[in-house]
Amino acid sequence: MAHAEAVRLLLGSDCPVFAPGHVWLAGAGPGDRGHLTLHALCGLIQADVIVYDALVDAGVLDLAPVHAVREFAGKRGGRPSIHQTDITGRLIALARQGRRVLRLKGGDPYVFGRGAEEAVALAEAGVPYRVIPGLTSGLAGLAAAGIPATVRGINQAIVLATGHSAEGEADAIASLDWAALARLDQPIVLYMATRTLDEIAGRLMRAGMPHDMPAAAIAQAASQHQQLRVATLSTLAASLREVPIPTPALIVIGRIVTMRDVLAELAGTLG
Repeated sequence: MAHAEAVRLLLGSDCPVFAPGHVWLAGAGPGDRGHLTLHALCGLIQADVIVYDALVDAGVLDLAPVHAVREFAGKRGGRPSIHQTDITGRLIALARQGRRVLRLKGGDPYVFGRGAEEAVALAEAGVPYRVIPGLTSGLAGLAAAGIPATVRGINQAIVLATGHSAEGEADAIASLDWAALARLDQPIVLYMATRTLDEIAGRLMRAGMPHDMPAAAIAQAASQHQQLRVATLSTLAASLREVPIPTPALIVIGRIVTMRDVLAELAGTLG
């Protein structure tokens, strides 16, 4: 069955029209293509050009027609990568050529994906755009690793934060009041924090967060290659240095991490 026909059956209607000269800012979700939304799939099967990030699974790109041009625009921390202004400039140029441009990002475009920056640039340039939400790894990746984001009796909130400050700041993690986050006593999910984890953990502990607070790192979340490392706030960074895992990785700090073992044990009793 053709992709367009399958999507039509699932949506109960045709895909939203992807007009020439428009840009769709879409999230591919974490991990494999099973986490793709139907509207993101609509974008893939109609796009003339797909400008994609490093975290987009190759299986997702395989869903696009053979004639669709695929342009890599990935940004990886600590490595040479395309500047953001070059990416937004390319989106604008392609749209002005009358192309249907799918800007495809891992996770959700508006959760630490610079999607808002690209939306502003497109709007200022007069380029029509649409935002297609995706599953963010900070929530879906936890679930895939067996860690519930919220548990009644454990937490009433969850903090999603980035592990580095804006480009050019001398202090890599200065943008956040880590002491205030520690006082919340709620789980913290950190994106792009592997390199700064030692300093973040130190600031949290100096603010009163227990040294033995459960913590975990999740690499290649929600994929068949997913890796999980469970430790404590005071030991996780050292564990990752001793035996590295692929980056970027999610860091989860909080008592919700213990629920993974609880649920696994209960599942084992069910056979």
